[in-house]
Formats: sequence, C-alpha cells, structure tokens
Amino acid sequence: MQLPAWAGVKSEWRAEYLGWFDPQGALRASVQVLHRPVPVLKYTLAYLPEGPVADWSVLDPTDITTPMLAHFKASRVFLVRMGPPVITRSWGTAAVRKALAAGGYSLVTELEPLQVDDRAAALAEQLRGLGWTKQEVSEDFTAGQPEFSGRIPLISADGQALDLDGVLAQMNQNSRRQARKAAAGPLEIQVGGIADIERFHALSQETAERDGFTGRPASYFTTMMKALNAHAPGTFTVYFAVHEGRDLAAAIRVRTGQGAWYTYGASSSAERKLYAPKALIHRMITDSLAEGCTFLDLGGVSATLDNEHHLAGLTQFKTTLGCDVVQTLGEWDYPLNKAVAAAFNLYMRLRDRG
Repeated sequence: MQLPAWAGVKSEWRAEYLGWFDPQGALRASVQVLHRPVPVLKYTLAYLPEGPVADWSVLDPTDITTPMLAHFKASRVFLVRMGPPVITRSWGTAAVRKALAAGGYSLVTELEPLQVDDRAAALAEQLRGLGWTKQEVSEDFTAGQPEFSGRIPLISADGQALDLDGVLAQMNQNSRRQARKAAAGPLEIQVGGIADIERFHALSQETAERDGFTGRPASYFTTMMKALNAHAPGTFTVYFAVHEGRDLAAAIRVRTGQGAWYTYGASSSAERKLYAPKALIHRMITDSLAEGCTFLDLGGVSATLDNEHHLAGLTQFKTTLGCDVVQTLGEWDYPLNKAVAAAFNLYMRLRDRG
C-alpha cells in the first residue's frame, strides 16, 4: 500500500507524497498519503496505510510527526490516520493452535510471545505521549488494516531460508497431508492474465453468495492487476486450480520486496475432496520461496482465543496452515479538527453497526 501504483487502484482517493530529509539532503523517511475528501466541508482524512516508511528504531517520532502534522493542518486535514509498518510481537503457530484447542484464554496477547520488539513498545508509548491514540486490542475487526495477521514464515528463526518441506512442516498434520495430496493430484494450477479476471470474478461472486458477503466488481481486480504489474511485472498474480476444465479455486497474490500477500481467494462448492484451495496455497508457497520471500501473509486474524467467538474459526484455519500470528503497531489517529473528527468517528461507528 506504499507503492505509488496503489494510488492508481484507489482512484477515489487523492495521493500525496512526502519525504523527510536530513541536513545533508539524504532521504530518511517517506510516505504515500491517501486523502479522502469530506463533502461540503472541504476537509480531508489523511490516511497513511503501512506508513510512514522509516527506520523507526533510529528516528525520533517527533521529527516525523511534528512537520507532518503542520503540513496537514495547513492543508485542511481534519484527521490523520497512520499505520507505521512495525511488528511488535508474534506468536508461534503451534502455540496458538494448542491454546485454541485447550480453551481458557480470551486473547492471543495472554500467551507467551515467540518474538518481542521492545523498541516497538517504546515507540507506542512515545506516540501516546505526543497525543496519538489507537483502539485497544479487540476481538473484532475495525476499519483500516488489521492489527493482527497470519503469516507463514518462509525463513527459520535464525533467518535461514526454509525449503518447501520445512514450510509445510509448520502446518498441522491434516493441512500438510491435504496440501501435498492436492499438489500431486489431478488438479491443474494455471496462472492467469488480464483476460482471466472475469474467471476470477465469477468464482468470487459464487463465494460471496455462498458465504454471505459483498464482493468487489471485476473492474477493481482488473485495475489492481494493471496498476501493480505496471510497477513491476509479477507483483500481482492470479492463480486457478482447475479440474477437467472447471475452476475449483482461485487466488490473488501480491508480491513486493521480500514479502508476499494472499489478498483475495475464491472457491467452488464442487469437488471439495480435491482440496483445491490448499493446492493454491502450496503453489504460492513454492513461488514465494523461489522468489526469495521471507513470508507469505494470509491476511488479518482476530486476536481472539475464545472458541465461541465468530472469528475464532478464521484464526484456527490460518494457524493450521502454518501461520504465526503477528501483531503490528496498529493504526494511530491524530485529530486536527476535533469537531469534524468526532462526527466522522460517530459515522463510522454507526456504519459498522449496520
């Protein structure tokens, strides 16, 4: 979301680019800002997804936020929302699976973490001291990017690249068996192009109707593919698992730098025992390893460990695929016009309640 190409996908937002330079003129931080206008009032929400990009362990947050807020205030921004791309803690896939099975826990934050970044905790305290606020850890998803996500590690704890067997070993026994069976079975894995977006959209619509959510139009995926692959070929890949000419599953993966993200998926109700979605996971892992990625992110998860919660199944599913649970610093707000910001937050709360 910090690629300039992403602004071409979010065309309803206005993009702005900011940079921070030291006295010698060297670039020390940068950010792509997406501005969302408020009708009539002529104010904007300034959204910094996964930004600013900086070495937050070295730079003082005051040096980042003070000039940025002054710039936004002069630009009639009513609220700044930023999500510094900093990982605070992570929990191992096996530990989370065990806790879900055992019961007795409310949140993943109650478990002993696999890794902790003390510098990230210090940064959070500094931001609070500067007047920034964030929502407390919740079991439910909120607007913006999720604070917790499920990531399949493609490197070991000491930073060494894993092979395919090493990655699959992180899955639980059933998922590992199904992934291998799907990859070796009668399914054909195809990589599509622009002309195949309609195929993806058709399967996506079937999934949305079955699971009761509203899908995106085909034009969104077409725009996304064109914009990201114009940045660098192979950034956006659409995969299909096909059996006897029928699409059983499809997935979109985005890759940039050393990261890969499974961003959208769809599946048919037919031929479930061929495990088509797992065949695509197997292929995405294989491709991501070949490209030198260090993780494959399967998207947001809830922090809940309560098996009665409606999102617990999502955490369970992703950890069976070998995902560690990773917590980022989250998204932080700074109101520059408190009245407009309060009205906006009220609107968002009412919208989320349906």
